[in-house]
Amino acid sequence: MPPFNYTAVDARGAEHAGHIDAPDARLAATRLREQGLHPTAVVPAAAARPAEPSREQRRRGDGGGWFGGHRVRSPELAVITRQLATLLHAGLPLLRALEVLARQERHPALHAVIEALAAAIKSGGTFSEALAQHPRVFEPLYVNMVRAGEAAGKLDVVLDRLARFQEKSLQLRGKIIAAMIYPLIVTAVAGLILSGLLVFVVPRFQQIFADLLKGAPLPPLTRFVLAASQAVKGHLLPVLAGVVALGAALKLLRRSPAGARLLDAGMVRLPLCGDLFLKGSIARFGRTLGTLLENGVPILPALVISRNTCGNVRVAEAITAVHDRVKEGAAVARPLESTRVFPPMVTSMIDVGEHTGQLPAMLTKVAEIYEEEVDHAVAGLSALLEPVLILFLALVVGTIVIALFLPIVRIVQLLT
Repeated sequence: MPPFNYTAVDARGAEHAGHIDAPDARLAATRLREQGLHPTAVVPAAAARPAEPSREQRRRGDGGGWFGGHRVRSPELAVITRQLATLLHAGLPLLRALEVLARQERHPALHAVIEALAAAIKSGGTFSEALAQHPRVFEPLYVNMVRAGEAAGKLDVVLDRLARFQEKSLQLRGKIIAAMIYPLIVTAVAGLILSGLLVFVVPRFQQIFADLLKGAPLPPLTRFVLAASQAVKGHLLPVLAGVVALGAALKLLRRSPAGARLLDAGMVRLPLCGDLFLKGSIARFGRTLGTLLENGVPILPALVISRNTCGNVRVAEAITAVHDRVKEGAAVARPLESTRVFPPMVTSMIDVGEHTGQLPAMLTKVAEIYEEEVDHAVAGLSALLEPVLILFLALVVGTIVIALFLPIVRIVQLLT
């Protein structure tokens, strides 16, 4: 019998990974459940791809992945999920719905994935087991929600909720990225303009001043700008190489657990953007955990999945501490409060949800509140940064223009 690599979660929420021999992935998953394990991924051991998502994918909370040499992106996966939910709600059997999607899908990786899912179901497997064979595309959250929907006989409802979850997550991620891209673009354009002035324009004026002033002293501001031009012109390539090296170093640092923790802790402490990153992670945590609990996933596996998709190592460590306390019999709110990462409003709402039996609804409400907070933070950040960056660029360019204009006045005085 061929061996399969698997990842699974037990009843206490502990993660397991290993090998199991079985004729196919469906029977491998069945044997794991007989051992009291909750499989999240089962793939052939001979497969070139790992049996679980990469660390970078888990950190981003990105449901996309690679299949057959092509990238399956999260927006495309959200669209397919929405289409599949619509077809099932209209009364089509699952296999028929997958065949319809496969015929109309033009993306090569998605087309191959859908055909593989249909083939697995034809061979007698369940939809969740078929999804678990492609862990680079379907993250544990996706697989576990589908498994819960199959058990409850509400697969179309669960897929609709899953599509809404993906759409909300993409909206949140897009807003945070947009808040970061705008100032970066303005800063990059300002840097290019200033570099062009200092490298190409100012040196020409320096030669003109030397020829016409015949050794007369230049104004202090002009001397400062000329010195800055010489410094930039002489060190431009080393500076660019340093920027590239710094980017590569940060990327390598991000790959290590200690480095990722250091960078994420620094990001949430940034003066203007730190609060935005923390609110985004809390919103993602609330929506993920609430969606999983709403669809019948047990609390311990749900916490493990939420930890892997929150997008911030500092928040993930807090969720790990909560998971360990819940495994010992505690509720969620008090351990969450003791981590000092989540604001009091979040822990209070979760406490109310636990006492009223409405924890999934309360977690979803927390996500909605913090998604609105992200909206307000993005709008405020854009409104603040736009005039500041424009004013800075105008000030620097104006200083250069004035510095070049002052010697021209002196030259006109000498000529007259």
